[in-house]
Amino acid sequence: MLGRLNTVIAAALLGSGALLTAPALAQKAGVEPGMQVVDTAGNPVGVISSLKGANVVLKTDKHEVQLPAASFTPSKGKLLFGMTEAQVDTAAEQAVAQAQAAITPGAQIYGQGGALAGTIDSIDDQYVTIKLTTGELVRVPKSGVAAANGKVIVGATVAQLKAGAGQASTTPATTATDSGS
Repeated sequence: MLGRLNTVIAAALLGSGALLTAPALAQKAGVEPGMQVVDTAGNPVGVISSLKGANVVLKTDKHEVQLPAASFTPSKGKLLFGMTEAQVDTAAEQAVAQAQAAITPGAQIYGQGGALAGTIDSIDDQYVTIKLTTGELVRVPKSGVAAANGKVIVGATVAQLKAGAGQASTTPATTATDSGS
């Protein structure tokens, strides 16, 4: 689910105007995990924890977010970014809160691959009960549900959810979401 969360956070950060024009950073030699990221005033923002293709994973004091490499400008052995650490953390927290607010009873929920699975029937402390498009109920761990790009997504395919249907009234369904994926 971290990947989906990073997508939500990245979208929030990109919408804030934080992009700086720069060549594709991931293609440049010498950019690697451990590099310090600073804001335009030279204050620390965070550290690069990894590179993922054309994206950079930025770790601040509170969050780890995946952003396009083009959002950073190499300068004097560091990477410049157009937001302060506090702004990145605030944007990440706002994005997470917005995403969590979308996970409510009645919301449409999509399986992996983008197919409509059904709607959220109910939510408790540990589980989300999904009413599949077939009318059957299935329970999945809350950790297996996230909101990203305007959709609520479950970490299982529709077929996996249907296979677990009918178990909602007795025990939690065993799906791909049990492992936190």
